[in-house]
Amino acid sequence: MRPRLLHLPRPARPAQVVVLAFAGAVALGTLLLLLPVSRADPGGAPLVDALFTATSAVTVTGLNTVDTATYWSDLGHVVILLLIQIGGFGIMSLATLLGLLVSHRLGLRMRLTTAAETRMLGIGDVRRVLVGVARTSLLFEAAGTVVLSVRFAAAHDEPVGRALWLGLFHSVSAFNNGGFALFSDGLIRFVTDPVVTLTVCLLVITGGLGFPVLFELHRLWRSPRRWTVHTKIVVLATSVLLATGTLAFLALEWSNPATLGPLGVGGKALAGFLLAVMPRSGGLHSVPTGELHAESLLLTDVLMFIGGGSAGTAGGIKVTTFTVLLFVILTEIRADRSVVAFHRHIPSDAQRQALTVALLGVAGVFGGTGALMVLTPFSLDQVLFEVISAFATVGLSTGITGDLGTPGTLLLVVLMFTGRLGPITLASALALRARPRLYELPQERPIIG
Repeated sequence: MRPRLLHLPRPARPAQVVVLAFAGAVALGTLLLLLPVSRADPGGAPLVDALFTATSAVTVTGLNTVDTATYWSDLGHVVILLLIQIGGFGIMSLATLLGLLVSHRLGLRMRLTTAAETRMLGIGDVRRVLVGVARTSLLFEAAGTVVLSVRFAAAHDEPVGRALWLGLFHSVSAFNNGGFALFSDGLIRFVTDPVVTLTVCLLVITGGLGFPVLFELHRLWRSPRRWTVHTKIVVLATSVLLATGTLAFLALEWSNPATLGPLGVGGKALAGFLLAVMPRSGGLHSVPTGELHAESLLLTDVLMFIGGGSAGTAGGIKVTTFTVLLFVILTEIRADRSVVAFHRHIPSDAQRQALTVALLGVAGVFGGTGALMVLTPFSLDQVLFEVISAFATVGLSTGITGDLGTPGTLLLVVLMFTGRLGPITLASALALRARPRLYELPQERPIIG
């Protein structure tokens, strides 16, 4: 009798582990928010509202079907804060770990090349990376908590205990680009407060840069010439988008009586800067988003879709993806033979991955917009804004989120989940499946354009 072979289950791929982990976090958060003690009023929350809020918190989006400040109890706010922290730290650490897993799958020479090129992570530094991520997160969140708590207590007459809680919640929400606030009007009441506004903006920008960039800036901030191409792209693209976005919003909204019009010059500058920062994935607002001009909404759509840095808390297709595609376009216009950025050649596989991520993002936005227009009576500009905000995990809204109905709400849940995890799982899957081809097929050029 032939012995039976024992078939062991195949280990889950890293991308599958990420999806299952975040799905489990969403399920646990939903169950906790369904508890009657998590709601301010008697009775538990409806399943759709609990699921939507849990997904929005875990994916650090910030969209809401209910008023976070008044609908949930103190326990509910604690649950949301924990979900934001888990979602933010989990995404950052898993994104970095997946990068290390990619290195392990490459040959020794390529692993050594990757380690030398990044000047940051060795192939055996998993523990050090996680400790560094946790330490950096806690450092920025603690600093933000101190500044905001003191400001809330000293300038806005909040009791000390509540000021500490408000400072902690908004610091964690801002650094993780969570988009949640414990004020029903967001940050509108602080529109002219430079301490609150600039602190929140700084936390959003820092969290959105990505930890590889933060680690490198910490070591080499005095030597920009030694920065890697990734860091140079993220820093330059972020600076350009923030500067041009601020100027554009100021020009478009300067006389709008519902947004910047009633403010003084300083208040307009603060509000314009926050308008440029929050589409990176911050999701907080200091002027009514629904009152922006159509041109400003379109500009916000573009900034939300681009997003922030990779391996961080920001969403979107990422500034690196967008910038690499710009270099590809410039290369074609100039008829150069290879794509070059900052005196470094960009490999063809990185170009293909950037194109894939961008086109799939466009497909997700177009598909979601079409479906939501069928399911709801709202206009194209409102629906497009909502879909991009969900897919790019931003959290800004024109005010229609709570009126989408159950089908539309569930569609946004899917968009938030896929928008947050899609780029990570797709990038890791493409990299892990990369294999050298031992032969080339005959070449034939189709007509382009």
